[in-house]
Amino acid sequence: MSVLSTTLPEITRPGVGVVLVSRWRLGTPEARRAAVEAIDRAWRSREWPDAGLLSYSVLTGNDGDSLLHYSQWSGPEAYEEFVRTHRDGRNAEIDAAVPGIERVGMGAYELYRSLESAPGERRVPGCVVLVEAEFDGPDTERQKAWVDAVFEALDDEPTPASGGISAHFHISVDGTRVLNYAEWESEQAHLDALAAPGDGVGSDTEAWRRVRNHPGLTGGAVRRYTPALSLTAG
Repeated sequence: MSVLSTTLPEITRPGVGVVLVSRWRLGTPEARRAAVEAIDRAWRSREWPDAGLLSYSVLTGNDGDSLLHYSQWSGPEAYEEFVRTHRDGRNAEIDAAVPGIERVGMGAYELYRSLESAPGERRVPGCVVLVEAEFDGPDTERQKAWVDAVFEALDDEPTPASGGISAHFHISVDGTRVLNYAEWESEQAHLDALAAPGDGVGSDTEAWRRVRNHPGLTGGAVRRYTPALSLTAG
């Protein structure tokens, strides 16, 4: 099969059994740009590896240094087969073009809940915000309860953010993390939503206090990315 290139993955695509998320550090915006170009060449010059890989997407970090990799698979065994038969050749070509890539681990996730701010209305995301929550040990029911609490807090917001498009909450397979893949119209729209006086995203409501003080929650991170490349079978 050939490779079809777009910009964004279809997060709610049917048939996804596991989502793999990882980050690379490149050091400079120039190296990051070169890495995206090398990834594009390495993948488009080869046949699509297997029907078990549904999509592979790359986003550039707005920190000027990092890349985010988001791939959808039919199940973990499909990824294991890709590693055995296809990964090394692609990585070798990319590493030859861009030496010094630092690969910062990988997490396996399942999509749990999604929310669209205006269902049926087509808005193109200019920014993807990854919100990560970490817990002090594995507990799938606690992961889901935290996500459910976030949905309650969003419903309770006095003034919903105008620039938000969607939010897709993933729970890690190991039971210790939640990742929200949130699409926004722009980076500035997200910054404005955070800064809204008194009633912005994560404002000081009782519902948001329950989210922030959820049992077992130990920390998290917020990172912003710009969509760069999304590959699927042509």
